[in-house]
Amino acid sequence: MEVSININGRQVSRDIEPRMLLVHFIRETPGLTGTHWGCDTSNCGACVVLMDGKPVKSCTTLAVMCEGHEIRTVESLEVNGQLDPIQQGFHEMHALQCGFCTPGMLMTTRALLDENPNPTDEEIRTAISGGICRCTGYKNIVAAVKWAAEHESAGMRQEV
Repeated sequence: MEVSININGRQVSRDIEPRMLLVHFIRETPGLTGTHWGCDTSNCGACVVLMDGKPVKSCTTLAVMCEGHEIRTVESLEVNGQLDPIQQGFHEMHALQCGFCTPGMLMTTRALLDENPNPTDEEIRTAISGGICRCTGYKNIVAAVKWAAEHESAGMRQEV
């Protein structure tokens, strides 16, 4: 069946099997490999993308369910060479660790800051609870999100 999905502002179409997962559609059709495919069970959160601004785990979302929706991947965060404050915060606070969970953490926390620009530590921990950092770097991730929130409120945020 033909599916057309808006990914990072670009319409992407492909004839697919109805059982194709969104993570495979994203990685194989436009070739956006920043979205990681980890556990295939929704447990690790490495595959999180935003669908209409809300985090979804693309390893358990069918691509056909995304027809008519806007998908945003980690590749959309950097614009014209300017890192999103979330990306910069992860860099500044040493929250990148091994990097495997990073795309999902970045997208989850982007959604958090879009909805709540000044989250508490508890709200950040709740937001990232759907992701597993195997490096156990949660302390640095929380610090990175706080760094991003502070800098974003100071006007560092770019529009996509």
